[in-house]
Amino acid sequence: MKVAGIEVGDRPLILAPMEDVTNPPFRKFCKKYGADWLYSEFVSADALVRSVNKSLKKLTIDETERPVTIQIYGRFIDSMVEAAKIVEEVRPDFGCPVKRVAQKGAGAGMLKDIPLMVEMTRQIVQAVKIPVTAKTRLGWDCEHIIIEDIAERLQDVGIQALAIHGRTRSQMYSGEADWEPIARVKNNPRIKIPILGNGDITSPEKAKEAFERYGVDGVMIGRATIGHPWIFKQIRHYFETGELLPDLSVKEQIEVIKEQILLSVEWIDEVRGLLHMRRHMASMFKGLPHFRDLRIRMLQAPTIDVLWEVFDEIEKRYSDDYNLIISD
Repeated sequence: MKVAGIEVGDRPLILAPMEDVTNPPFRKFCKKYGADWLYSEFVSADALVRSVNKSLKKLTIDETERPVTIQIYGRFIDSMVEAAKIVEEVRPDFGCPVKRVAQKGAGAGMLKDIPLMVEMTRQIVQAVKIPVTAKTRLGWDCEHIIIEDIAERLQDVGIQALAIHGRTRSQMYSGEADWEPIARVKNNPRIKIPILGNGDITSPEKAKEAFERYGVDGVMIGRATIGHPWIFKQIRHYFETGELLPDLSVKEQIEVIKEQILLSVEWIDEVRGLLHMRRHMASMFKGLPHFRDLRIRMLQAPTIDVLWEVFDEIEKRYSDDYNLIISD
């Protein structure tokens, strides 16, 4: 499939944007394991305009990542347009406005002000030459499922693809994602742009259902990738063979997380790099019996040397015969 002339793969599997997760080191692993299209962390438009170093660093793109989207958010049109121009200078394949910070009226908060969302998107599309995509939810709450109208209006001002999370803003991540409204958008004869579905894709079977039952053009995967970037490989294998790949062995998982940790430490520093990786480590080694003591030590390890000692103990204690459980 192509988006604005850019190849993103057949039945593309897409890494969703996640704050403090989808930085370059993590994106590298998702790409290695078969992600077709990567999204950056959320980047504050105001911070970009003010040249805040932490936000500017989030614009880092490696050529091996492509295609990649930079996800920006903000509440004011002028700063969002200026930020989009800054993003364009680093040559991402796509730019993506509007998401997050609802309490300040930015991102999902714009679901309360659709004309502002549409006008902001229109001005961003006009201000840059890179393709612009958008990511949003079904509506503000269950009484206001307005995604069909939003999709048409955003398409009309020039976005090249729309990612839809199957929950409302008020739901946050509670309950189950509702893919029926996503399917209605996809089946709308007025909609010509690719529609990407997002929400509760935690297994190969659910990814297949998203394509076959709901008809989306691409599937976006978020929380299920944390501590489990090889989920892309498992899904692709299932698509191609109909067989479910077993999870990685304990030893293989340790090898993957060690490499991620080293990249994270190189990206930031040892203290913050280890803190950043705790979220990933907490999602690993699911289903191992009597693991609580090692999990606590793993998550509290103050240095790489101490953490490596914990990993050695994990590998010694557990054989490769344990089947690890993929968890939400």
